[in-house]
Amino acid sequence: MSTSRIAGRIRRIKPSPSSAAAERAAALRREGKKIVNLVVGEPDFDTPEHIRRAAFEAMERGETRYTATAGTPALRTAIAQKLARENGLDFDPAQIIVTCGAKHAIFNALAVTVDSGDEVLIPAPYWVSYPDMALACDGTPVILPCPEEQDFKLTAQTLAAHITPKSRWLMLNSPTNPTGATYSPEELRALADVLIEHPRILILTDDIYEHIRYDGRNVRHLLSVEPALQSRVVVVNGVSKTYAMTGWRIGYAAGPADIIAAMDTLQSQSTSNASSVGQAAALAALTGDQSFVAECVQVYERRRNRAVELLNQIPGLSCKAPGGAFYLFVNCAGLIGRKTPTGQTLENDSDVVLYFLETAGVALIAGSAYGTPNYFRASIATSIEIIDEGCDKLRRAVGELR
Repeated sequence: MSTSRIAGRIRRIKPSPSSAAAERAAALRREGKKIVNLVVGEPDFDTPEHIRRAAFEAMERGETRYTATAGTPALRTAIAQKLARENGLDFDPAQIIVTCGAKHAIFNALAVTVDSGDEVLIPAPYWVSYPDMALACDGTPVILPCPEEQDFKLTAQTLAAHITPKSRWLMLNSPTNPTGATYSPEELRALADVLIEHPRILILTDDIYEHIRYDGRNVRHLLSVEPALQSRVVVVNGVSKTYAMTGWRIGYAAGPADIIAAMDTLQSQSTSNASSVGQAAALAALTGDQSFVAECVQVYERRRNRAVELLNQIPGLSCKAPGGAFYLFVNCAGLIGRKTPTGQTLENDSDVVLYFLETAGVALIAGSAYGTPNYFRASIATSIEIIDEGCDKLRRAVGELR
């Protein structure tokens, strides 16, 4: 019997590697070291002025009290209209819950549906929180490898091979964090064909990066490809990445009525409603001028092109241009086994990332944190000047390896 006062479900999980990397970079800065931060997973733009103004006006009207646990009727209606307008999805506002960020929505969806021993199918590379969320809810994360040769995307064959009678959820993130991979309608159709044959499996679509897509790619949702899955799909999204509103902490989930009702019950006994002022801002984001979104994507695309060009010029590194999101997933296998100027051998991707941090002053996240060794993630949610500086430091650090 454990003597720890901490519950086993918490001892099974670990702190977010993304947060840990950001904190380490901040600590080095406090020590006076200059650090080029390519870790942060949030837009470097300010929240648009009309959204900030909507929050101020809501406060002036006294909208600073509790709302319904599931969110204000106005915001839930706006979310339903957004899903219909942009994604071709039909949800009643009663099938929608507003949460304290998209992460909150994902955790609660798992918490109300996963029993001990249920398997959560997670394509890798994955967002770092998926496996630990499954563990925290007494589930079993099952990792589905999606190698670079498959463009880091889940195939129907891989999905079918990992389904068991215990499979409860499939997590599907597109564009993905950390690779930026996006799924075509044909690829979604192939996945849907497998899922139709397994009616017990629920599907969570994490669409938080949906508007950050490059090269003029059109968006199709799994449910628009196969509407017959609607009784089993929970759609998760939020305003953080699209509208540069990470600190406002407003996400949402839309899905089957019984799951949303259970999430409402759980939320009523934990966080209660999301911020009333944040909800007013989110309403303005969804219903107001959308030009900011397209402008940001153009900026991200220029940064992506520049960073991919520079990284692919560094011997031992290679990087495919992502189809979306604001990350690059860089193959560093060519550096494994090489020696630093002090004689240390780089045994793995964590060693590579630590070398770049301590020697070059560039903060990155090891691919192992995303379930895929021999890579690292670099964020391009920063200026071209910082990208240039960071890549130059990486180039010089690689040049010093033996």
